[in-house]
Amino acid sequence: MDVSDPRQCRAATERAAAGLGGLDILVNNAGIEEVRPSLDVDEALWDKILDTNLRGAFFCAQAAAASMQAGGRGGAILNICSLTSEVGIPTAAPYGSSKTGLLGMTRALSAEWAPLGIRVNAIAPGYFRTAMTEGFYADPKWRESMLGRIPLGRFGALEDLVGAAVFLVSDASAYITGQCLAVDGGFLASV
Repeated sequence: MDVSDPRQCRAATERAAAGLGGLDILVNNAGIEEVRPSLDVDEALWDKILDTNLRGAFFCAQAAAASMQAGGRGGAILNICSLTSEVGIPTAAPYGSSKTGLLGMTRALSAEWAPLGIRVNAIAPGYFRTAMTEGFYADPKWRESMLGRIPLGRFGALEDLVGAAVFLVSDASAYITGQCLAVDGGFLASV
């Protein structure tokens, strides 16, 4: 689906709620990036990244929250932010802007929707090898330099995100909302 289209967000939410007997959890994970010097960013690239990473997350969250409220059970929304929500990364201005905006949205929605029993939190993954980041990992100098900045001395494995995600959408975090948990091997703590 195209997450930047509010109608598709609502339709997908309705299908999921109908198929599951209600909706309790949303994980906003859709994201795109294109590394480009900021002086070379055009409107099309800016809009593409912000529409997917921020606009899409908002309208998916809005649709999910409406379903959760209608179901009367509340729920949990987990947004996937980034280290760029906290630190500037050269050649990632649109991406960093979208993820910083997503962090602000996480906090705003958590405050607004808490009375509805809907918690909104985020995870900020550190350096994980994915299809989107493969270009970085192909460069041995980048890998060596980056590993030297991660206190745990290794890149993240996708399995490292599972426990944090399950925790933040489960009842184990019933008194946590508006937070962003860095899952980054200590990167932000050492910057």
